[in-house]
Amino acid sequence: MAGRQRRRPGAGLLGVVVGSLLVSLQARSEVELPRESPLARVSQQVGLTEISVEYASPAVKGRKIWGELVPYDRPWSISPNRVTTLRFSKDVSVGDKPVPAGTYRLYAVPGRESWSFILSKLNGDVPPDVVGADVTFDANAVRVKAQLRACPPRERLTFLFSDFTDERTSLDLEWERVRASVSIAANTAQQVQVGIQELDSMWRSYANAARFMLETKKDFDAGLRYADQSLALREDWYTLWIKAALLAAKRDYRGAVETGERSYQLGQRLGSGFVLEPELKKALADWKKRR
Repeated sequence: MAGRQRRRPGAGLLGVVVGSLLVSLQARSEVELPRESPLARVSQQVGLTEISVEYASPAVKGRKIWGELVPYDRPWSISPNRVTTLRFSKDVSVGDKPVPAGTYRLYAVPGRESWSFILSKLNGDVPPDVVGADVTFDANAVRVKAQLRACPPRERLTFLFSDFTDERTSLDLEWERVRASVSIAANTAQQVQVGIQELDSMWRSYANAARFMLETKKDFDAGLRYADQSLALREDWYTLWIKAALLAAKRDYRGAVETGERSYQLGQRLGSGFVLEPELKKALADWKKRR
């Protein structure tokens, strides 16, 4: 028929083949491949403090590392094209410098004879992926010297914790044949002492809660629970007196007398500090009549 083009044999098949090839190539382009510098994370509990490092781990690949790939005497971000982060769950000392709890950018300054590490506070709005050469420090950045040693060949850059106790550890960076280490001290003994002091004062908080339930809420069962929590931490005449009053409010006068007498015994040991002795003595006399 005039004006109509004749379709060439096989043209439709060719289009299908080309389309299938394009789809195949697109699928192949989306295949996930291993990273050249895999991401890594290492953490260690030191006493009551958790310490962790997140970084990328490049390989040597036959290259000369120190002085060429990684220049001497210049801040180095350690992880290629990424922030290396060092996190402390509690306050620590790094080297001889105090470092508050938080997350920090970690840099190294390699030298021929000595190294140092730099910790710069990481703000929450800074993304983890940055250009490796983008080295910026906050005004309070901490710089500490690192101990430099030779180590067995290490193909991939690696962080590890060594020689850790309840009080301290060593954070080691190993790559090629170099190990750079910095000591980290946790304030474990001080943290435990603070916890003990807080525990020692908590009994009074429970005792006050029990008295509140007795005098204001009139919830005697809740008050007894608070009193028992207080007494589990410390047996004190004040808490025993409150518990005795709670028992009396529940008409358990036998229990009120037993608890009140124990309170009176402990209170007498205070001497002039037993300021509520007349009130407790009067309450005991009343409870004994009712039991």
